[in-house]
Amino acid sequence: MRMVDIIEKKRDGHELTKAEINFFIEGYTKEEIPEYQVSALAMAIYFQGMTEAERVFLTEAIVQSGDQIDLTAIHGMKVDKHSTGGVGDTTTLVLAPLVAAVGVPVAKMSGRGLGHTGGTIDKLEAVPGFHVEITNDEFVKLVNENKLAVIGQSMDLTPADKKLYGLRDVTATVNSIPLIASSIMSKKIASGADAIVLDVKTGNGAFMKSLDESIELAKAMVSIGNGVGRKTMAVISDMSQPLGLAVGNALEVKEAIDTLQGKGPQDLQQLCLTLGSHMVVLAKKADTVHEARKMLLDVIENGQALETFKLFLASQGGDASVVDDPTKLPTATYKIEVKAKNSGYVKEIIADQIGVAAMLLGAGRATKDSVIDLAVGLMLNKKVGDFVHAGESLVTIHSNSEDVEDVAKRILGAYSIVDEEVKAPVLIYQEILS
Repeated sequence: MRMVDIIEKKRDGHELTKAEINFFIEGYTKEEIPEYQVSALAMAIYFQGMTEAERVFLTEAIVQSGDQIDLTAIHGMKVDKHSTGGVGDTTTLVLAPLVAAVGVPVAKMSGRGLGHTGGTIDKLEAVPGFHVEITNDEFVKLVNENKLAVIGQSMDLTPADKKLYGLRDVTATVNSIPLIASSIMSKKIASGADAIVLDVKTGNGAFMKSLDESIELAKAMVSIGNGVGRKTMAVISDMSQPLGLAVGNALEVKEAIDTLQGKGPQDLQQLCLTLGSHMVVLAKKADTVHEARKMLLDVIENGQALETFKLFLASQGGDASVVDDPTKLPTATYKIEVKAKNSGYVKEIIADQIGVAAMLLGAGRATKDSVIDLAVGLMLNKKVGDFVHAGESLVTIHSNSEDVEDVAKRILGAYSIVDEEVKAPVLIYQEILS
């Protein structure tokens, strides 16, 4: 088998076989196939696309390129959730204890963030003492006992994906649905989940800016998941503005605590209930999403969701008293209001710009070596559709420096205020079950 023949075949729009895709991925992982040939194939895939079968073969080959996590020692149906990212996306901090409280095992493997704010691990480490450095045996034990644990990714999962992503980034082939879908799904499948709920974002703060693109990506990922025997569904949700009100690590932990008490921002709570309901159904703890939603609302109301969060934090060395007293979380020295220049309705909040503003404060990483300030961030006081008076606060900056002029300018540039009344955006556009 020759790589040049595979490139030519895909260039001309033909379907690659499982053997051809395995040859390409295995050879590239072992550095037996040069990057210039892989670049050529990636560009051919970019223009010609891939069939459903090819996408499944590609994902399986990437999974088999490295370690795979065995979660069979954990009792019950393990359901994972993946978000394609955004600004203020606190869903994992809420969802994990919420669905664990109704008996769904959540065995979460997470990484650190690179971008607007920290990843799930960074956010959790805003809780004093919390750590993810636990053994695999301890991880399994905690999930079986408490239905919830989070561990850092230490195994060499999907090395082929890491190599491919780096190459796509410099060959203008990142925005290829088959390559994006196989990249995301290979990591989820290698992580050992039995079923997967996908939160696919759309809007100016999302990777996929248009609704049509987001639906196409969601359908591709659901098809791959189901094609490899993992029950998979997707929710298309809005990221035309930040989700919730908090953007920043400790601030998002506080917002998660509020949401688990039923006092969180409406959009964050509604999205978590929707995603959580599907997780409960896939875990076979409920027959319908309506029944599952009621179960989730019940554990919020009776306090079980919050207690599960406390138990989870304490079991991994965290100071669970922050749940009752969030002032124990890292707190910024300064709170500075960014005030509206004129009165009107908020028409738009460019989520990407809000994310960059938070990163400039130190809430996220510009590079892998950047050090995160867990205390800093932004609290949004006005969202799309809200009326604001001139001089009223749009955003509260939480900073450890008084010099926030650049941050404030970026925030003001992200907000668009108009005279005409504006409706709040749709939160959930579509649910894709197959």
